[in-house]
Amino acid sequence: MKRSEKRKSKRKGLRKIFLVTTLVAVMGIIYWVYQYNSGKSLASESVIKDDKTIFEPFEGADPQFGEINVLLLGSDARGDEDARSDSLMIAHYDQTTNDVKLVSIMRDTYVDIPDHGKQKINSAFAFGGPELVRKTIKQNFDIDVQYYAIVDFTGFSKIVDVIAPEGIEVDIPYAMSHGIGMTLQSGNQFLNGDQLLGYVRFRHDIQSDFGRVERQQEALSKLKEQAVSIHNLMNLPKLLGVVESYVNTNVDNRTLLTIGKGLLIGKSKKIETLRIPVANSYVDERVNVGAVLSIDFEKNKQSLQQFLSSENNIGSVELDEIRPLEKRL
Repeated sequence: MKRSEKRKSKRKGLRKIFLVTTLVAVMGIIYWVYQYNSGKSLASESVIKDDKTIFEPFEGADPQFGEINVLLLGSDARGDEDARSDSLMIAHYDQTTNDVKLVSIMRDTYVDIPDHGKQKINSAFAFGGPELVRKTIKQNFDIDVQYYAIVDFTGFSKIVDVIAPEGIEVDIPYAMSHGIGMTLQSGNQFLNGDQLLGYVRFRHDIQSDFGRVERQQEALSKLKEQAVSIHNLMNLPKLLGVVESYVNTNVDNRTLLTIGKGLLIGKSKKIETLRIPVANSYVDERVNVGAVLSIDFEKNKQSLQQFLSSENNIGSVELDEIRPLEKRL
């Protein structure tokens, strides 16, 4: 074959490669846009967030030593009522190790809320949004939080259904129905978004709110495992569309991608968990705001800071003794 013919053949080959690459890229973009819009379409107009400006500016400290704390707030807003935080957690991400830790603060924990005096910690959200919750955590536990993410009941259910279309596997120890708008039978089963929401909200058993917190941590751990699975790589644009519609957050895209990449390549599958107050560090009391947990702040502050330390690897902290069922107001 002549040299000129070889050059023509090579150019044709390069053109084919270019065309195929371009076609794949275009198809990828179309798929991404379609899936993203599909996720967005799952949100009705009534839930699109238009209230972000009502919150004070969130003045979280800059991340230190590659460690990020995200305030996770589950909102119980219903209609025109003021929303309180139905659940309050701190998700801790270490960019060096790609490890994730999860702290749940009991909503009846009796704390000093800046400018509002002694209150249950879940009232801070109603008084001043995520910024006041951040200030409250800093003042009482000396922990800096950089970001926040707020999701309501509907958003949680939709996100679960996108992450796990076939459901999240849960072993329910006994039938649950009171206060959750459905009946969940006992046994090992796969729960859809609405059912998992009922599971994590249920608290009318012998463990009361303590069991509820344990179920919330269990659910988030399983959701994290599903979210970083190979199956959900193709589902990522749809998930982003749903999250953007239902989650009110100040986490920027760059940080979100950093965390997502770290979770995908990280070796640690298990989320370490802690509950505040820790065992043997609180007493039940009834005060003017209702039934509360009066805690030993020094003991809990020390436990929390030790748990979040990058040098710590103690795993999950067990819940303490089973407590009698009581109604908290």
